[in-house]
Amino acid sequence: MILHCDMDAFYASVEERERPDLVGRPVIVGGSAEKRGVVSAANYVARRYGVHSAMPAATARRLCPHGVFLSPRISYYAEVSRQIREIFERFTPLVEPLSLDEAFLDVTGSEHLFGSAVEIGRQIKRAIREELRLVVSVGVAPNKFLAKIASDLEKPDGFVVVEPGRVQEFLDRLPVERLWGVGKQSSKVFQRWGIRTIGQLRQWPLEILKDRFGSHGADLWELARGIDTRPVVPEREAKSISHETTFEQDIDDVELLRAWLLDLTEQVGWRLRKHGLQCRTIHLKVRFADFSTITRSQTLSVPTDITHEMWQVADEMFSRRL
Repeated sequence: MILHCDMDAFYASVEERERPDLVGRPVIVGGSAEKRGVVSAANYVARRYGVHSAMPAATARRLCPHGVFLSPRISYYAEVSRQIREIFERFTPLVEPLSLDEAFLDVTGSEHLFGSAVEIGRQIKRAIREELRLVVSVGVAPNKFLAKIASDLEKPDGFVVVEPGRVQEFLDRLPVERLWGVGKQSSKVFQRWGIRTIGQLRQWPLEILKDRFGSHGADLWELARGIDTRPVVPEREAKSISHETTFEQDIDDVELLRAWLLDLTEQVGWRLRKHGLQCRTIHLKVRFADFSTITRSQTLSVPTDITHEMWQVADEMFSRRL
């Protein structure tokens, strides 16, 4: 059984914890009045005004002029993330972080020590709340894909369990946009086909999906059936360290994308340094609304764990080769 643990509005929640006067007010982290600012996180009060991550700060300020705009403190969030990781590792060594605020945990071998996967998930929620005064949403499921969907369904403070024998029942009712890689624009393709739920997509033949979407069509066919065989890989065993994000809305603003690329690079750099690792090759992947994907890579002459050095390479690939 796999857990996906996802901190609720992590950056903003940490700021509220440190400043109780912010509780109940719209808190927006990473934004400013500057034209090229970008929102890294927004608490749930701010989201009621339409503010969300990846949004230009100027737009956020128009939607929520009375919001509290704060500069991100990545190093501090990273320290809190380390404390969260320590709680995870009390229950299992098989922890695969996706970013500072979310991770997969394989608790299959821990159930004889701490109880069922469901009980372990509840213990983790309780420990994070009591020790760190933060809130985490947890999904419990037979694989990573299902666990990630489950953790997102009842945010904030969610706890959703997908029983192994009820996977299709769980998936079929959900909108097709819940599948990895299906955004608002690409979902229009499915709407033209009369496909609005995962259950409806499951009825379509594999070959048709592959003809329309290439290799990603095969992925969609499997995901619609709840198939995901990827193991949880602890960072210390991983051959690569990466970070990616899927935006709530398609973005065609180059400067906004560059800002997010820098944020991703900062998180990868922190994870490399945390584990005493250096990277030799920088990879960049961009996926478009039609599922087409562009990848670029560049090998460094000298391995590095310095964010600025990785950023220079990533930015050059983004600016000149895409």
